[in-house]
Amino acid sequence: MAHPVIKLYGAERCHKTKHYQTFFDKQNLEYLFLDVEADNEFAEELRNLYENRKLNFPTITIGEKKLRNPSDKELLKWLKKLESV
Repeated sequence: MAHPVIKLYGAERCHKTKHYQTFFDKQNLEYLFLDVEADNEFAEELRNLYENRKLNFPTITIGEKKLRNPSDKELLKWLKKLESV
């Protein structure tokens, strides 16, 4: 069964973004890092996730689920929940 796609919207200079990169690496999870400061298309994609169209990063999407700056515990919970789908 295919896993839902994990996208990390963030910025290279952002310490929280780095935290999530390390988190996914330690979990051996494949994810897409979308640098919203380096690429306008990624920034636009992120803006489209929010009604106020703000660049709220880091934001993680797992399939259809959107998580704004989640705790590790919350992130693990959703990863487990969505893997079992």
